[in-house]
Amino acid sequence: MEKNKLARMIDHTLLKPDACEEGVRKLCQEALEYKFASVCINPGYVQLCADLLKGSEVKVCTVIGFPLGATTSDTKAFETRDAISKGAQEVDMVINVGKLKDKDLDYVKKDIEAVVNEAKGKALTKVIIETCLLNDEDKVTACKIAKEAGADFVKTSTGFSTGGATFEDIKLMRETVGPNMGVKASGGVRSYEDTMKMIEAGATRIGASASIAICEGLKSDSTY
Repeated sequence: MEKNKLARMIDHTLLKPDACEEGVRKLCQEALEYKFASVCINPGYVQLCADLLKGSEVKVCTVIGFPLGATTSDTKAFETRDAISKGAQEVDMVINVGKLKDKDLDYVKKDIEAVVNEAKGKALTKVIIETCLLNDEDKVTACKIAKEAGADFVKTSTGFSTGGATFEDIKLMRETVGPNMGVKASGGVRSYEDTMKMIEAGATRIGASASIAICEGLKSDSTY
C-alpha cells in the first residue's frame, strides 16, 4: 500500500504512563510530517495536542475509562465531555469487561451509550472490547452491543492487557459489525506486514506507536 494512504489509516499512539511533554510534542510533529489519521494520547495531553495540531488534518484522539474500563458510566461521560471541550475529536472508550462477562448486557450498552451520547456530533467514538480477555461469543456480543449503542468503531485492545490484535479477532469483528462500521486493530501491530494482515482481515484503522516503522517498512519492538 502507498505510504501516504497507509498513514491516513494510523492513529499515532503514545499512551505510556510515563509519557512526557517532549514525547507528546515529538508525536505531534511526526504525525504532521507523515499525515497520520490522528495522535492518540492520554486525556491530560489533549489540550496541548489540539494546540499543536490546530489547522491540520491530523485529529486528536484520546482514551476514556482507560485502561481497565471499570470506572462508572458517569465518570466516562464526564471524561468524554471534558476531553471534547479541550479539543478531542475522537474518543476510544474501554467497555466494562467484568459486566460483559457477568452477562449484564444492559449495563454494557448503557455504559457505551454514556460516551456515545456525549460525543455525538462532536467526536468519533471507538469502543475497546479488550479481545484478549474474551471468548469468541463475548467478542461477538460486545461488537453487536457497540453497534447498537451507536459507536463509530469497535477496537480490539488497550495494549495494556495480556495481548493485542490478531488477524482472527479482526476478521470476527468485521464479520459481526458488517461492512460499514469502523474496526480498529491495536496492540502489538509493529510492522508493515502486521498492518497489511490486519487490513486484509477488515481493519479500517490501526493504533500503533510503531507508526513510522510501519510506514517505512521496518519492524519495531514496541508493545503497543
